Amino acid sequence: MRFLVDECTGPRVADWLRKNGHEVFSIYDEARGMSDEKIIAKAYEEKYILLTNDKDFGELVIRQKKQHKGVILLRLKNERTENKIRIIQQLIEKYAEKIPNKFIIVTEKVVRIID
Repeated sequence: MRFLVDECTGPRVADWLRKNGHEVFSIYDEARGMSDEKIIAKAYEEKYILLTNDKDFGELVIRQKKQHKGVILLRLKNERTENKIRIIQQLIEKYAEKIPNKFIIVTEKVVRIID
């Protein structure tokens, strides 16, 4: 899969995804400070699934109807990198075929997929 990892999600998550065979563009490593509007546009234009902790992308996608190739919004109580990686790994293992072109909200207990 191709992931654009938002700055707030962190470089260690991006590194873990790369080590597990995914193509990754890391905002933290490659475009720090990029605006949310430019991030969602880049992800769409370059066919990346956006991985973020920033709920502002819900506003952009749900309310403003910005086009996307998939958004995973992590809404975790435990924001430690190890927890993020564990949750992402579970999501990919269980829902890989459902991730593209969906807006997905993920907590430690619930995965909500929005068309």
